[in-house]
Amino acid sequence: MDPLHQNQPLAAARFIKEIGRGKDGARSLTRADADLMYSAMLDGRVSDLELGAILLAMRIKGESVDELAGFLDAAERSFEQLQAPAGDYAPIVIPSYNGSRNMPNLTPLLALLLARAGAPVLVHGVLHDPKRVTTAEVFHELGLPPAGSVQAAQAEFERGVPAFMPIDMLAPKLAHQLSLRRILGVRSSTHTLVKIMQPFLQPALRLTSYTHPEYLEMLSAYFTTAAPPERGDAFLMRGTEGETVANARRAQQIEWFHENQRTILVQKQGPVDEIPPLPPSSDAQTTASWIREALAGAQSVPGPIAEQVEQCLLVSRQIRTRQIHHVYSNDISG
Repeated sequence: MDPLHQNQPLAAARFIKEIGRGKDGARSLTRADADLMYSAMLDGRVSDLELGAILLAMRIKGESVDELAGFLDAAERSFEQLQAPAGDYAPIVIPSYNGSRNMPNLTPLLALLLARAGAPVLVHGVLHDPKRVTTAEVFHELGLPPAGSVQAAQAEFERGVPAFMPIDMLAPKLAHQLSLRRILGVRSSTHTLVKIMQPFLQPALRLTSYTHPEYLEMLSAYFTTAAPPERGDAFLMRGTEGETVANARRAQQIEWFHENQRTILVQKQGPVDEIPPLPPSSDAQTTASWIREALAGAQSVPGPIAEQVEQCLLVSRQIRTRQIHHVYSNDISG
């Protein structure tokens, strides 16, 4: 963005004219225009009237791949990115914005297993949801408080434990956009962006999920045509009540996106005769107690989660190896 114009109000009428013609008449923005418009939205350079028009127009129209890419370009510039620690594994990013309604929330188990193996793990999301059990609440019961800054999160990596950063701390401008749902009553593009963003300076593995079939198509198109390969790889699966942890009862298909190529890593599991042992209740305290037992070996880690951990570590190590080779090659050529 031109530094001379980055603090000036943006007249959004020309964008609204394109996206605000209804579901059938609307036209999509280019990636550059989407970046420009969303940057202004994040910086508060769009009036409330125009902002409301944009959010509702995008809700009705739906995002194109170029729009999603432009929005994400702007989003990732809007906050301080994390520095990955040295080691054998690239960082693993786990968004957690849904929590659990019925099943125990085992996202913290996934994060802890990955961190115990040596991978730096960042979980980001919301602290509370009145109708769900959040990952932050389970972490609290496990004695792992939220990291209040990038520096605090990086200290957790050094300790070998997952870092949980509330979105308010990780990306305040995005958190503000999320908060507008309470005013408008509908979700916005930002709800998708926070689930696919890559908060590290270095390449990372993103665990991403979808809840509606149309998002599978859109996210697959983004990761195969528009995602910058140098930002790392991504796994995509149907969410477990919206969370990016494998369903302990019946594994979902997991797809791997590497350099804009798509590979099926885990096949969808068929019907099973026996349900694996799980926490007897889905509340945070019971779930945390069961996770402690699983980490100690007193409970069996559900097979789908164990396989997810294995695949995450394998790809994370590959990303890190490629990064080291790239840096070494540049040093030699330089």
